[in-house]
Amino acid sequence: MPFQRKKFQVVFIIYWVLLAYIIAALVFWFTALNKQNVQMANYKIERLNINAISYSADIIQIETEKKRKLAQYIGEGATFLGLILAGAIFIFRAVRRQLRETKEQQNFMMAITHELKTPIAVTKLNLETLQKRTLSEQQQQRLIHTSLIEANRLDNLCNNLLLSSQLESKAYQMIQEAINYTTLVEELLLEFKQRYPNVPVIENLKTDCVVFADDFLLRMVIHNLLDNAVKYGAKQPIEIQLYKDDKNCSLSVIDAGAGIPNEEKDKVFQKFYRVGNNATRAAKGTGLGLYLCKRIVETHGGKVQLTDREPSGSIFTISLPLTKNSD
Repeated sequence: MPFQRKKFQVVFIIYWVLLAYIIAALVFWFTALNKQNVQMANYKIERLNINAISYSADIIQIETEKKRKLAQYIGEGATFLGLILAGAIFIFRAVRRQLRETKEQQNFMMAITHELKTPIAVTKLNLETLQKRTLSEQQQQRLIHTSLIEANRLDNLCNNLLLSSQLESKAYQMIQEAINYTTLVEELLLEFKQRYPNVPVIENLKTDCVVFADDFLLRMVIHNLLDNAVKYGAKQPIEIQLYKDDKNCSLSVIDAGAGIPNEEKDKVFQKFYRVGNNATRAAKGTGLGLYLCKRIVETHGGKVQLTDREPSGSIFTISLPLTKNSD
């Protein structure tokens, strides 16, 4: 990486030097042409007959032509300079965007490699332990439970990757139906408590929230929000609120972690993006979870909001339209 960064720095230096040379050459030719224009005007004036009746008119004509050529040079020079600068800015932004995307993809590949290897290694170790050692029933159940958690984590990761690709290519076909949002959240919270028995959960769920959505996608959104709350919640209790108004049913997932800086609140929903603080770098993740949440919710005609929790932490709220027959 340091060598590649140094290589790109050299390329950018050469790029700016060439751009400066082109602009300097343009200024040089403008100066030379204008100087030649002035010399030609002076030469024509020197050749005029001072005693001629048309002397004054000829002077005026020569000066007018000199000014016309100066305006021509300025117009052409400004046009070329504008085109050069516009092209330079376009190329610079395109290269910078490509470098940023390349860096994000490299970070993603490193993160996804770690995310894939960890559950595989844990599951393999547990199975080898079960195979080679005689364990009590309780020990066996604990290893099996851990393996199932890692298998579910691997399954969620694969679903995120597959769905991200399908959404990008518009290949995913949604199957929307009326879903009892309250029942779904209660079901997912039960699974969540089984996976994370040591994470306290505070529930405040409004009953009879019915939405029209794709069951698989909605489950994925809630899974990702809950997993994020665990990753960045500093092992503090997580609060889940489900409520509704006349038009929408809203789900808020509230953690007590370090929070997200204001300048990065919009960026966290970008693909592969991860907040650049120590808590995030230390946590597991690929940068796809919140990106998928936003895409899925907006596809359902809803919206995602990120606000601060006092004194610390984040509040992720997803709002989905109620079905017409929802009370």
